[in-house]
Amino acid sequence: MSSALSSTLTSPQLLAARRAARRLALGHYENFVVVALPLPRRLHQDFCNIYGFCRYADDLADLSPNPAVALQRLKEFGEDLRRVYRGQPLHPLLLALRQTVRRHDIPIDPFLQLLDAFEQDQRITRYQNMAQLHDYCQRSANPVGHLVLHLCGYRDPRRRALADCTCTALQLANFWQDVSRDADSGRIYLPLESLQQFKVSQEQILQKRADENYRAMMQYHVRQTAALFAQGRKLLPLLARPYRAAVALYSDGGEAILGRIAAIDYNTLTTRPRVGKWSQLMLLLRRMISP
Repeated sequence: MSSALSSTLTSPQLLAARRAARRLALGHYENFVVVALPLPRRLHQDFCNIYGFCRYADDLADLSPNPAVALQRLKEFGEDLRRVYRGQPLHPLLLALRQTVRRHDIPIDPFLQLLDAFEQDQRITRYQNMAQLHDYCQRSANPVGHLVLHLCGYRDPRRRALADCTCTALQLANFWQDVSRDADSGRIYLPLESLQQFKVSQEQILQKRADENYRAMMQYHVRQTAALFAQGRKLLPLLARPYRAAVALYSDGGEAILGRIAAIDYNTLTTRPRVGKWSQLMLLLRRMISP
């Protein structure tokens, strides 16, 4: 621990903050384990600290009683985030995050971009085209890839651009997986241009009525997303071996979701496709034993 950190944090405070981050990460086992375990052990706590920030901010948005409350809570959390860089934050998760930020010299921008995306979800429930959706992914997903690259010691534009392909594809795969769940909250992430092109109405999605047009539209987007995953895999040879398996699992998990969507004949309106824990562990095992 640096002397600066020691002067502002007592050991019990820091230990409690680290435990809180680990609890939050491990409490969301399904999302966490497949990308945490293959990382070098020295990065596990840092990964927990970053994951804890993302999970907590996402919950502030999704679990608030209404958009106005969510926006206020996100604003206050953002103000506390700034104290990570110029003072002492109040929230325990941010106390833990500050240690990670200092250890890896991580700028504030990726964290602010994530908060901006969570705020956007409170204001915008429709996207006209894929360009608008990709713009959203630039803030909702791609910063996570940048943060992981920071943990691995990479800052160059080439690796960041390839990581963006994978992270955007992951966000899109999650959208295609959760069409029904998002409809329950009045959100449609499928581009309105696609709905028009394939003759699918917004009412049809909100009422969860799948037909051949809907399945054709979903098949199209699954294929486009698979191509993004393929592009993102070009990042793997550019990573040192200790990081390769963990990063590869991002694509493995996302592609597995796309496979499950295909397996249910692209009807994500009445069935939510998911990759079970056993399948996740098999993906993990395959990556840990692969060269």
